[in-house]
Amino acid sequence: MKTLRSRLFLNTLIPLLVIIPVMGILITYLLETQVFLGNLTNELTRQAVLVADTASAYLEIWEDPVRAQAFVTRVSPRLTAKVMLLDPEGRLIVSSDPEDSFLIGQVFNVPDTELLSAKDLQAEVTMEERKVTDIIVPVYSSRDLGLIGFVRLVNPLASIYERSQTLRQVMVFVLAGGLIIGLLLSWLLARDLEHPIRQTTDAAYRLASGGNPQPLPEGGLEETRVLQRAFNTLAERLQTMESSRKRLLGNLVHELGRPLGALRSASQALLSGAGDDPQLRQELVQGMDDELVRLQGLLNELAHLHDQVLGSLDLEIQSVKISSWVESILPPWQRLAEDKHLNWKTVISESTPTEASFDPDRMAQVLENLFSNAIRYTPPGGQISLKVSAENDGWQVVLQDDGPGIDAEEAERIFEPYQRGKASQRLPEGMGLGLTIARDLVQAHHGSLTFTSKPGKGSCFIVWMPENPTNNFEE
Repeated sequence: MKTLRSRLFLNTLIPLLVIIPVMGILITYLLETQVFLGNLTNELTRQAVLVADTASAYLEIWEDPVRAQAFVTRVSPRLTAKVMLLDPEGRLIVSSDPEDSFLIGQVFNVPDTELLSAKDLQAEVTMEERKVTDIIVPVYSSRDLGLIGFVRLVNPLASIYERSQTLRQVMVFVLAGGLIIGLLLSWLLARDLEHPIRQTTDAAYRLASGGNPQPLPEGGLEETRVLQRAFNTLAERLQTMESSRKRLLGNLVHELGRPLGALRSASQALLSGAGDDPQLRQELVQGMDDELVRLQGLLNELAHLHDQVLGSLDLEIQSVKISSWVESILPPWQRLAEDKHLNWKTVISESTPTEASFDPDRMAQVLENLFSNAIRYTPPGGQISLKVSAENDGWQVVLQDDGPGIDAEEAERIFEPYQRGKASQRLPEGMGLGLTIARDLVQAHHGSLTFTSKPGKGSCFIVWMPENPTNNFEE
């Protein structure tokens, strides 16, 4: 994770380290050499040439210092530089700056005479450390008298160079400060990006190592929030699956242990001679058959659970006569209700369609789950009513019992896998999959399974089926 942080930090830092200093240096260099220095040199050269051309027409100024001073005084206000007139030997004749009076007669460096004789030199620019100090332009007489002197323009912006140096230092400090701030911001951004990723990675590693997944707080960039949300969803689903697995194992142990114990007890009794008594033998065999029926129901639930895991549920849709089909599955459940001293009432309405298309075995499993619950939770002396009729371009089965009912809190979770209500806790048979399986099978036929219930007043389950669901439907 340190490598990730380093990469994130460097990826945001390298552009700042390279671009900001290079841009600062380049801008400073261009301002000094291409803009400031170039414009200044051109302007001073132009002014010096104009002064030289003008001075070449006035020979008297080169012979009379008073007239020379008057000439300089007249032209200097129009110039940006200090003007000096030098004789052909380079001695100062006059200057536009009164403070240069003590320099009168001093010899200054002037261009080589050989170059001047060739008249190839228009102006000589003197520079020190890339700074323009002065510009000297030779003055030739307009009457072909040859070289009569020099016009020297002294750069008045020498102090600006010092200011430019100060400006350069200020720019360096600004760049350094910007770089430091950039480093700090880059580090903060890298940390903000790295922290949620590291947190998610650590949580994923703990989850992969078998640890208890904890939900992650969602924060940071949109991409990291999406990642954290996806991890939280995965962790929640894994917790749900683990909880379901534990409940399934617990229910399996209970559901398999009780009938197997009863079967072993009955078989031991038969082996011990109980079979000699016909009545006792009949009771033991009947009890063993009842336990096998319960085991078969458990097997059906596990088979449906296996289909759910595989993600598919195949139906064998066929045309079925509804009345005959309902009557064929009722006898064993009516006998169980009679054994428990329950009143069973069946009504098949005349409006019921004669035939409908569905999977008779799968739908029998739906009704048997509902019948089993109704018989299990209805107390002795109660009544179970079954009504089959036409409804909304289809047909429906309504099963009403006199059981304890389902309260509002349990009603919200009644179709969830492994959920068992308070009444079922007093009657521990079953894995909590019956209603889930029934609903899935009905929905596989494009039908619906709903219920109404009031605590203490029983429950009413309603199965609605279309007449012709899609054949070979796969869930």
